Amino acid sequence: MNTVWTQSYEMGGLGLWGSALVAAIPIFVLLVMLGVLRKPAWMAAMSGLASALVVALAGYGMPGLMAVSSVGYGAAFALFPITWIIFWAIALYRLTVITGKFEVIKQSIASLTGERPLQALLIAFAFGAFIEGAAGFGTPVAVAAAMLVGVGFGAFEASAICLLANTAPVAFGSIGIPVVTLAGITGLPLPELSAQVGRLCAPVSFLIPAYLIAATEGFAVMRRVLFPSLLCGGAFASVQFLVSNYLGAQLVDILSSLSAIIALLLYLVIKKNSSLALPIGQVFHAWSPYLLLVGCVLVWGHEPIAKMLNASAMKIEWPMLHNLAMRMPPVMVKQTTYAAVFNFNLLAAAGTSCMVATILSALVLKVTLKQFFHVVQESAVQLRLPTLTVCSVLGMAFLMNYSGATGTLGLAFAATGVFFPFFSAMLGWLGVFLTGSDTSANALFGNLQVVTAGKLGLDPVLMAASNSSGGVMGKMISLQTIAVAAAATKMSTEDQARLFRFTFKHSVLLASIIGLLTFVYSRL
Repeated sequence: MNTVWTQSYEMGGLGLWGSALVAAIPIFVLLVMLGVLRKPAWMAAMSGLASALVVALAGYGMPGLMAVSSVGYGAAFALFPITWIIFWAIALYRLTVITGKFEVIKQSIASLTGERPLQALLIAFAFGAFIEGAAGFGTPVAVAAAMLVGVGFGAFEASAICLLANTAPVAFGSIGIPVVTLAGITGLPLPELSAQVGRLCAPVSFLIPAYLIAATEGFAVMRRVLFPSLLCGGAFASVQFLVSNYLGAQLVDILSSLSAIIALLLYLVIKKNSSLALPIGQVFHAWSPYLLLVGCVLVWGHEPIAKMLNASAMKIEWPMLHNLAMRMPPVMVKQTTYAAVFNFNLLAAAGTSCMVATILSALVLKVTLKQFFHVVQESAVQLRLPTLTVCSVLGMAFLMNYSGATGTLGLAFAATGVFFPFFSAMLGWLGVFLTGSDTSANALFGNLQVVTAGKLGLDPVLMAASNSSGGVMGKMISLQTIAVAAAATKMSTEDQARLFRFTFKHSVLLASIIGLLTFVYSRL
């Protein structure tokens, strides 16, 4: 198939709003399956994919082979790099469990504090943000959720805490990749975008630690730990603002999370007027797998090494899809072929750094070869249904992108006129809900934000930044992210639907706050 197919964003006779309602059918299916019928995430994802195929073929007239190919492209991305990361994060955690080292980790945390809310802040918010800044793409949720379960949290509450906590660092995750991608897509200056994203995210980041405790443990518990919650949030948010505005996007999460970790540790040590109750060597040995993980991730992210590893990447032009769909104005500035290049960068992938950390940890912890292969096997079994979920939801997202359905939804948001600054953030929220990635949402809607800003006389930097900032609030309801949490914690299928219902209201509220901030900033 060599004929280029042109996207159309309005279906015959339906107009923009009617077309948007049809384009949103797969989203409605997901919401109903999870929120109303309470079906497992994998079933909801497959139902959404099936409805997206119907809309693409019957509504948009997308060629059948192209539709199937776009689903395959999304599924491939789900397997690599997403599932690749989750798999090794779970394997690393299992190593610490079978060797008994996780018991020492639990004791070391308990010796600092026996209060569950403070354990949640230390692991899910502060340490999770560090992993987000270094690796991203689901790694922090997989690692932190597994750790919380290990220290005594239930699968549901551990997942809920991690999904809420992960909102603070996502916009600058994986060494600033979302903002860097946004700058590349839009042509806007990276320093200005970084600064504006920081101004939007920092006020919310300050409140997230207290908010997540109130949401998961109740207001009475939140009031009891209000000071350390605000201390943790304040340390993170202030550094997030300063670094994003004066140093750049790449180190925002690394430095912000380190500040939050140090602030919490100082508070805990001063409060107890004591230190770790365990021998420091024993604690260091138990934590060595996670120290190795941090070290490997930082090495992989170091620019000279990353450049060397990326040199081995294979760029695969996806068959029956690459440059065969034409994206049109006003979604794009001018008509542009839609590339579909699968980047198989095995050596440079964050999941590979996690794999190396897992192998090194096995050596350090003196795990036998038989034990190691048992861990690998059990991790693979644990990932069966979550992998099906991630493949289905990414297949659906890519199909909606290449069929033009996502473009239709974006144009509907853009048609809100004077209220667009608010809905600009909600557009980013929708993009991350669909793709599970702030980077992907920025690539998807970044240009549309800039084009719409130009037509409405708004600041294009602010509108593009709101796409990234609002997008982070969609992370907690993305089926991809929920599948990661479910895999890491062995959550039941019933609790996956419950988790979606729980996070949905918080996701909408927090995204609306970003939207209101954007609206206020646009009037200054």
